[in-house]
Amino acid sequence: MYQKVSSNIDKLVDHLFRHQAGKMISVLIRLFGIYNLEMAEDVVQETMRQALLDWSLGNIPDNPEAWLMAVAKRKAINCVRREKYICHFAEKYDQLLKSSWTSSHIFDNVFLENEIKDSQLRMIFTCCNPALSAESQITLTLKTLCGFNIREIACSMLTNEDAVNKRLYRAKEKIRNFNIPFEIPQGKELYKRLDAVYLVIYLIFNEGYNSISDDLVIRKDLCWEAMRLATLLLEKKLDHYPKTYALLALMCFHTARFNSRLNDTGSIVVLEEQDRTLWDKELIERGFSFLSNASTSDEISEYHIEAGIAAQHCLAKSFEETDWGTIYSLYVNLEKIKLSPIIALNKAIIAGKIEGAQKSIELLQVLEKDKSLGTYYLLPASLGEFCLQINDKQQAKRYFQKAKSLISSRAGIELLDRKIASCEAD
Repeated sequence: MYQKVSSNIDKLVDHLFRHQAGKMISVLIRLFGIYNLEMAEDVVQETMRQALLDWSLGNIPDNPEAWLMAVAKRKAINCVRREKYICHFAEKYDQLLKSSWTSSHIFDNVFLENEIKDSQLRMIFTCCNPALSAESQITLTLKTLCGFNIREIACSMLTNEDAVNKRLYRAKEKIRNFNIPFEIPQGKELYKRLDAVYLVIYLIFNEGYNSISDDLVIRKDLCWEAMRLATLLLEKKLDHYPKTYALLALMCFHTARFNSRLNDTGSIVVLEEQDRTLWDKELIERGFSFLSNASTSDEISEYHIEAGIAAQHCLAKSFEETDWGTIYSLYVNLEKIKLSPIIALNKAIIAGKIEGAQKSIELLQVLEKDKSLGTYYLLPASLGEFCLQINDKQQAKRYFQKAKSLISSRAGIELLDRKIASCEAD
């Protein structure tokens, strides 16, 4: 019984860490200064440890989110009192924080809900400063704002953990050396940074939707967090950028399918077998509304096209009625503006819907030789599926076994085990 309670507390804290860590770090950075990032991270870690300790004793608050913010605020105040004679805080607040007369008022003001949202946007745009490489921008944002661990970042970016650690170290060094400001840029500088911001939000969503977690394939909390961050852009009057709407449309269309992607036992349900009556019609309608808003200019981005692909699935009343020709054409256009082995993989899969399984096998085997998706389980899993369709069960089994070796999620492993069993059946 104790282990079950402890496990539930761990999951609750992990869930809240995803939602709240970025908020806490952002508001603390606003006070401490971006060059004191590690100090802010330490306060957040202490807060989460306090939650684990107190809540494991049965002291779970009615409003855990508010509790975390209150504890983070209290620990930050203690940190300022402890470090005020040796540390330089954010220039705007340094002297105010070091004064016993004004520090309390400053903390109360910055921890207001509207200020927290503003701090998060500042954090996103600061992490996406052009002084940092594109890889460092994404890595830093996923780590500090979104609560990703090193392994998750490595999987999301198709790299290794050592490379992620090096990127984080270099990013933090540049932040200190370049004295990067904690701000939302204006005018042309804002536009230059938006692409990196969109990409980070997209990766957060993608990690939630195709999670490599050991016990979940879909982590709704990450997906909703990505949608919330994108909505923040609209709230801050950044709604005149069509990509913002296109990205939101894409996320709405995918999120609408949540309830049909896992069955009652937590096993994956493939698209072909999903109960479409479970798809969230309200989210689909919102997706089409966002897509309409995204079409107010001639600009076509990768998010416009990917939203268009997702929209085609939502429009089809059944898997058999899916307009694969239009989807394939959209992938062709997507590949013209965004070269990616994953796009090539998806295009190869769709080709099989139009020209047959053998065509997909040929295209996927070219990708297999290229090695760029060597650790991506969906490549051998897709090859296994198409080999099964042409009744080459022996080869299909080998591919499914390889895919199984590349995935850690329980639901994913169970699906592949079912596929392997189907290859062994007479």
